[in-house]
Order: sequence, then structure tokens, then C-alpha cells
Amino acid sequence: MLLRIEKLNVFYDELQALIDVSIEMHDGDLLVIIGSNGAGKTTLLRAISGLHRPQSGKIFSRQDAIERKTTDQICMKGIIQVPEGRKLFPRMTVRENLEMGAYLQETRGEREEPFEEVFHLFPILRTRARQLAGTLSGGEQQMLAIGRALMAKPRLLMLDEPTLGLSPRIASEIYIILQALRKRGMSLLLVSQDVFQALKIASRAYVIENGSIVMEGEGRALLGNPKVKEAYLGV
Repeated sequence: MLLRIEKLNVFYDELQALIDVSIEMHDGDLLVIIGSNGAGKTTLLRAISGLHRPQSGKIFSRQDAIERKTTDQICMKGIIQVPEGRKLFPRMTVRENLEMGAYLQETRGEREEPFEEVFHLFPILRTRARQLAGTLSGGEQQMLAIGRALMAKPRLLMLDEPTLGLSPRIASEIYIILQALRKRGMSLLLVSQDVFQALKIASRAYVIENGSIVMEGEGRALLGNPKVKEAYLGV
């Protein structure tokens, strides 16, 4: 088991954001979390990354409990997050932003290989290598954010709304890249409000509402579920 979450409860002061959330993820999964704004999707990723401590519950990476570990310790275990909004360094070049992703001790001496892998996936970044990140288009910035995460050679890549605000064409390119990464054996955890496209590529998915998991199953099975169609697809 790559990732196992058991009865996770997370609060923001007096407000409970996650209520007894339990999730399982296997190696090679492309797991999707869907839900409306404020449902708790980003909070879940932040809890896994160590950015927000749970009140109770357990998070296991393999057999190792990580819910009390620091963010850098979690990164060292190969759990890497691409945050919503990209969070690039706008006054640094594309190459410098990518270098920031290779900060883990085990990857510091192996930067050229991941550089080539990133440039193979995103050829536009090679041509923009000396360009300031803040001058890129929205789609190029998202590619850079994913590329920076890949520089750390993640065992689990978590992506928070990677297609938000992008054109349909660019969003489709991002989904193609995610599928390519999964075919290479990478495990991905994707949070998305783009329910139709996300469930199409998901091996498994969970639906979260008001901080609780209300539904789970194979991606395409949930895509055909009448409740999912009504709530998220307007059908």
C-alpha cells in the first residue's frame, strides 16, 4: 500500500475541515479526489504533505506513519506536491525554478538526468530555459510547476487543481502528460474540479463533500453514477 489514511480529522481553529476521512492508494494508481469548493480537497493534500497537522487519525506511507512528520521529512520519502496556483519563483528563470525542485539530498548530484526527462515531457520549457518564470503563459507556468516537482523524482506526485484557469486545449495537454507519467509507473494523486476529464483518466476516485468521503470507486464507474452526473456534471 503506497498511501493509507485512516479516520483523519483536521480543524482550522473551531471549524472542522476533514471528518473521519479514510483513503487507500496503491502503487501505480492515478487517484482522483473530486468535490466542490470548500469540500476539503486541498486540506487533505496539505495534511498529507505535513503543511497542516491533523487533530486525530493516521497517515501511512508504506508502513510508516507520517502524520506527525515535518514537511521536509515527508518530501524525503518521495511525496511531492504541485500546489494550486503553481507557486513559482517569478523572478527566477525556468531552469532556476527547475533546479529548486532538485533540492532533496539524493537528487542533488543527479540533476542533468531529471532535466532531460522534464524537457522531454515539456519541450517548450527547453526553449524557455533562460526566460523568467513570471513571463510565461499560464499553461507554460503549470508545466514548469509540474516539471519542478518531477525534478525531485517523486514516488507519489500530488497535484492540486493543475488545470484550473487553463484553456481546454492546454488542460487536455496536462491530462495527457499525467497519463504518460502513470504509464511510466508513477503514482499520482489528483485533486480537480474538472470532474469529467479527471474521472476519465482515474484508476480510482473519491468524492468528498463537507469534509467527508461520500462515495468511492473506479473512475469511469463514478463518471456514470447518476448522483455524480447530477451534482458535478449538470446532467
